[in-house]
Amino acid sequence: MSKTKKIYFASDQHFGLPNHTKSLVREKKFITWLDEVKQDAEAIFLLGDLFDLWMEYKTVVPKGFVRVLGKLAEISDSGIPIHFFVGNHDLWMRDYFQKELNIPVYTKPTEFTFNNKTFLIGHGDGLGPGDKGYKMMKKVFTNPISRWLYRWLHPDFGVALAQRLSLKNKLISGEEDIKFLGEENEWLVQYCKQKLETKHYDFFLFGHRHLPMDISLKHSKYINTGDWISHFTYAVFDGDNLELKTHKSNN
Repeated sequence: MSKTKKIYFASDQHFGLPNHTKSLVREKKFITWLDEVKQDAEAIFLLGDLFDLWMEYKTVVPKGFVRVLGKLAEISDSGIPIHFFVGNHDLWMRDYFQKELNIPVYTKPTEFTFNNKTFLIGHGDGLGPGDKGYKMMKKVFTNPISRWLYRWLHPDFGVALAQRLSLKNKLISGEEDIKFLGEENEWLVQYCKQKLETKHYDFFLFGHRHLPMDISLKHSKYINTGDWISHFTYAVFDGDNLELKTHKSNN
């Protein structure tokens, strides 16, 4: 990793929420951030839920979002690697990002090493103790038979139904409590502590909670990147330190 470069992490933009007009304002703000960080980015990690709904049929993807997709393509084409982690609102990804944007897609927490620092990175949904309702729902949604059956619905109906569920059902979204619950009740904190019992990681990075968190663990650190709905936060690694920051246009 170059001494002049940095690695950036962001999650939970939920573009499309609550409607096109309001979402577009946030989308443009995020694109401004991408233009800023690409100046010194070694890599960019998007930790899931870029859209409030993204589901791919074999030949169909949701319309819209051309600005952010075009910006990601531009950055990827320039040689800056972008990594995307599937979130609970974009569970049904196929190969669009890989083929059109040259962006690898990850479906579970994955280890990376930068400057001899070890990272465990993921979206964060369904990890740790508890959250049993969502874990059961996720198994249903990701079951190959369920996905095959759902694809028989016309996209206009299938996407509309999924959008309604995304907006109305907090069990599906996994976003029931967007407030700090204390370390003993934050299931991603518990997950990190469990992982540290068997292997050392310097940094844990997750999204999903929509709540920016910077928590010191034993010889380690857990950061939740927050969201781009209320907080407009992101994390940055400079080769030595990992910090949580707020996009300046939201100050």
